[in-house]
Amino acid sequence: MKKITILFAVTVLLFISVASFAQVSYKTIKVDGLNIAYREAGNPASPKIVLLHGFPAGSHQYRDLIQSLSDKFHVIAPDYPGFGLSYMPDPATYNYTFEGISQTVEHFLQLKGFDHYGLFAQDYGGPVGFRIVGRNPKALDWLIIQNTNAYEVGFTAAWDGFRGALWKNRSEETEKPLAAFLTHDAIKSIYLFGAKNPDLISPDNWESDYGFMQRPNAVRVNLNLFYDYRTNVELYSVWQEFLRKNQPKTLIFWGQKDIFFTPAGGEAYLKDLPKAEMHRLDAGHFAVEDNLEYISKEMHRFYAAKVAGGK
Repeated sequence: MKKITILFAVTVLLFISVASFAQVSYKTIKVDGLNIAYREAGNPASPKIVLLHGFPAGSHQYRDLIQSLSDKFHVIAPDYPGFGLSYMPDPATYNYTFEGISQTVEHFLQLKGFDHYGLFAQDYGGPVGFRIVGRNPKALDWLIIQNTNAYEVGFTAAWDGFRGALWKNRSEETEKPLAAFLTHDAIKSIYLFGAKNPDLISPDNWESDYGFMQRPNAVRVNLNLFYDYRTNVELYSVWQEFLRKNQPKTLIFWGQKDIFFTPAGGEAYLKDLPKAEMHRLDAGHFAVEDNLEYISKEMHRFYAAKVAGGK
């Protein structure tokens, strides 16, 4: 009888553990005339978190993190226009710039009722997210930074063709070498470069990203954003001032072997956010892939201790 009681108790605990994580919903919503795809999970009454994805991905990069956070948070992750399952309008009719994407995502959040939230920004998520919260600082409850650049010192040599050629003189000649970043092998290498545990990184990532890259206009869309990235650098001083002035409660996860961003780029945030919490990870660009459990655990702890507990 005692063994049966123990077995029953273990079964109940396992059920409660699994049931505490909400299923992820896959939806679309019309934003400024565009069908924007997004993933959503968690109780709408819970504290909100927005996950903004990077290049060359989509909300798929957060597929596991969304569910892991859904026990305590209402989590949402959109695909930018031209990425993932969102509509890809013709570049002749849609402004494929970081400013344009930030406006679409901002309107998306307004439609979804996300008027204040924690912001998780990785790679392209930084330029998009910093623009949004810069226009509405009161929306930002806390900030989670994962390998997104806001300092000149953060660029690795992978950016030489952007900074030294494309941004100075956009032409077919300067675009051609950078189109190599959009090939299957290059996309795969972005996921695997610097990863301590590559076996934990699903091949679905690069196969999916490369599949989306075969859509009409996909290469042009990405080249447009490669060129527009120079406008982010012009805003670095503005974003740094925003951080210094507002001092958001900030948690930083920085993959130390990122193909695009140097460890110094992560450390630079601490000059403007001296109270930020830094976690230096033995990981690459997509650190959530092989550090999911650690990142989720630390987000839960940080929110409880520094955000909810600090109100």
